[in-house]
Amino acid sequence: MFDKILVANRGEIAIRVMHAAHDLGVEAVAIYHEVDKEMPYIRHADFAYQIHGATPKAAYLDIEQIISIALKSGAKAIHPGYGFLSENSAFSAACAFAGIEFIGPPAHAIEVMGSKTRARQLMAAAGVPIVPGTTEKITDINRAFGIAEGIGYPILLKASAGGGGKGMRRVYSPDELINNFEAAQRESLKSFGDDSIYIEKLVENPKHIEIQIIGDKYGNFVHLGERDCSIQRRHQKVIEEAPSTVLDAEIRAKMGEVAINAAKACNYVNAGTIEFLFDKNRNFYFLEMNTRLQVEHPITEAVTGIDLAREQIRIAAGEKLSFTQSDIVWRGHAIECRINAEDPYNNFMPDTGKIKYLREPAGKGVRVDSGVESGTEVSVHFDSMLAKLIVYANSRDEAVNLMKRALKSYNVKGIKTIIPFLSVVMNHPVYQSGNFDTGFIENDFDFDSFKNDNREHEEAMAAISAYIFRLSKENSIPKRLSKNKCSKWDLKKFG
Repeated sequence: MFDKILVANRGEIAIRVMHAAHDLGVEAVAIYHEVDKEMPYIRHADFAYQIHGATPKAAYLDIEQIISIALKSGAKAIHPGYGFLSENSAFSAACAFAGIEFIGPPAHAIEVMGSKTRARQLMAAAGVPIVPGTTEKITDINRAFGIAEGIGYPILLKASAGGGGKGMRRVYSPDELINNFEAAQRESLKSFGDDSIYIEKLVENPKHIEIQIIGDKYGNFVHLGERDCSIQRRHQKVIEEAPSTVLDAEIRAKMGEVAINAAKACNYVNAGTIEFLFDKNRNFYFLEMNTRLQVEHPITEAVTGIDLAREQIRIAAGEKLSFTQSDIVWRGHAIECRINAEDPYNNFMPDTGKIKYLREPAGKGVRVDSGVESGTEVSVHFDSMLAKLIVYANSRDEAVNLMKRALKSYNVKGIKTIIPFLSVVMNHPVYQSGNFDTGFIENDFDFDSFKNDNREHEEAMAAISAYIFRLSKENSIPKRLSKNKCSKWDLKKFG
């Protein structure tokens, strides 16, 4: 086992990995840019080194600087977390060249699976079902017209070099293709430095199901079941759960086998996720592979009892998997909500500023993986996710109810978050039925009603504030209000 590892990340995932390292008796090294010098994750580390760059994000992407710090600190391995350099094959290769263990897959696996077209070619050759479409890059609009006519509209344009919804466009007719193709190219070039596109047949409103796999350096592979990640905005996940409401044991076993075959096809090592589209006819198709630990990994940990971050470190240290497929038993139900600093009433626009007050939920079955605290400055430089709220219960209904309670007690002041939106989703009949898909927000969620309800709530809160302010000026605040408490009558009166 390593004596010391460096965590090449920040925020909640840095804390998560540091805790896993400490549980194994391993020291953790943090890196931080000037804008992060007061962030909580630094205090969870045994050592911390400042990094520099033209921008904060550039500092966390500086491979040479990070490896230099790892060598200086005596760290024998680097965990990249997710985002930043986690799926950068050059970083994995540079670690190997420097004699540092990369806690993740080898460079060739990242490179192959990072190219969506190469990955589709490899998966097709390995017998993994893929959505009908191209397996080669396309830069010519005339070629795109020919392919679209061949597979039939609607189609989906996707960036060959990336993911996360960047460069993705739905196209329903030839008239829409020209503008959408050029827009997808521009966004792909801006995001990934590559304007090549590939085309898939659009599978309309499918479920987004992913299978967690993990493999060691000795060729042993296990799948840890599925996560349903269908609740998304702008192709970005916001709510995930395990297990899915639509998979039975037979389909789970089949998808797990396919996922392991996909991992073997690229000589994968460590934790990874195979993502699938699951259509209304119960067919599933390979979407992509995430060659890293996923944001939503805690719900798999909850239903399997396996600590994925610890297992990652063990595997990187040369240990065999500590379990086999027959050891995996799925119990109960888990849900994760991403607590993002975004305004759900304004198209989920990111929000920034200082967190003036923070109260996180607690109790049996409640877990919060957080990277912030009261007083934390939420920066414009990074992703909007502040924390992840995870609940676990014996059944899905119990988990939904537990999540409702947890969200209700989650209090963040000073910045806007998507907590009100998450609460409404938990109470939505389509979500509660389990029959939702990736079109939920677009097709099932009534944003007009959501915004109107919020305006009424804000007006009520403003009325309460004005009432209390007026009474304070008159030195006649009722006793129950002066203690910041409201009786049931007060709450009912003011909404």
